[in-house]
Amino acid sequence: MKWLAAGIGVVFLAPIPLAATSMMLASTADAVQSNGLVSTCLPDVDADKVTEQVGKILDGASGAVHIEGLDLPAEQIPHAQTIVATGLSLNVPAKGQIIALATAMQESRLRNLAYGDRDSLGLFQQRPSQGWGSAQQIRDPVYASEQFYKGLLKVSGWQQMTVTQAAQAVQLSGFPDAYAQWENLATALQTAIAKTFPNSGGTEGKDADQDETPSSGCTPGQDGSEFGRIPAGSVPKGYSIPKDADPRARRAISWAMRQLGTLYQWGGTCTNAHGPDPMGRCDCSSLMQQAYAQVDIRLTRTTYTQVNEGKAVSPAQLQPGDLVFSRGSAARPEHVGMYMGEGLVIEAPRTTKPVRITPIKDWDILAARRVL
Repeated sequence: MKWLAAGIGVVFLAPIPLAATSMMLASTADAVQSNGLVSTCLPDVDADKVTEQVGKILDGASGAVHIEGLDLPAEQIPHAQTIVATGLSLNVPAKGQIIALATAMQESRLRNLAYGDRDSLGLFQQRPSQGWGSAQQIRDPVYASEQFYKGLLKVSGWQQMTVTQAAQAVQLSGFPDAYAQWENLATALQTAIAKTFPNSGGTEGKDADQDETPSSGCTPGQDGSEFGRIPAGSVPKGYSIPKDADPRARRAISWAMRQLGTLYQWGGTCTNAHGPDPMGRCDCSSLMQQAYAQVDIRLTRTTYTQVNEGKAVSPAQLQPGDLVFSRGSAARPEHVGMYMGEGLVIEAPRTTKPVRITPIKDWDILAARRVL
């Protein structure tokens, strides 16, 4: 066993992750060594400079961008963004996101590795053989991040621990102090990346953890119940976009329907929901924004602002293309979907759930807006 080898004087250059949450092994020192992940001592971090450079990368800067401590920032920052966004969607406090970033920096240098010691893979070097999930799942940065956060949240008192203590409690590394070197950079990255998300104080991430909403007493003539159970990500048999709908609404609905089955991503732009980058997937408000962008109607980015778009309409007088809001309050709703006609709504519901169609009877409608 590697801890035994370490005990008899074998020198490794990086930590030996042995397990996670007392049952799952992670990457090992020789995997880290073979990946070239040699421990280094980082200089003090200029948080303002990191924020500036992170912004350039996320804005698509094509020129060389340098961030001290990251050798491939154009590759690493998007993975850091996914880790932060996943933490936000799960309501993990900023400290937990920092712990996750520091862990991924140590384990993979924020690279989604297709190799590692034994069967270790991905950002956190998780092992399929030890219960983290399939190889394909672990290579999904969102899934891998979720698994790390689940392990962290099971650690009693993690918020009172230091970053390296909490990381060690999940990873059980043979060299537990190695995570500490990344704390300052992880903190700067979390701060910089969180600023790029709308409502990063915990808005859509908070509502996203709610799956179903109470039935509404305010619905149009049809409530969608005639379609029965609608499998997630599918179009109910017999539905078609109403022919008398505004042509722009028809196009927006049609575009939204092409995103059916793609996984929700809090903070995702919905610009490439079927692509490999998790941040191209949709959350509830970006699905609305991008659907209407197809017909040159510019919506703002969040539910909090979309509720002020267009004009208010009665939930009893909905037309295809109207935005319906639930959760929170009428002035500050936390979820949005698009009415499709025939008593149905298309929505991006929450983390781990796909874009789907639901009957409006399952919606507690707080507000409705017509943006056409």
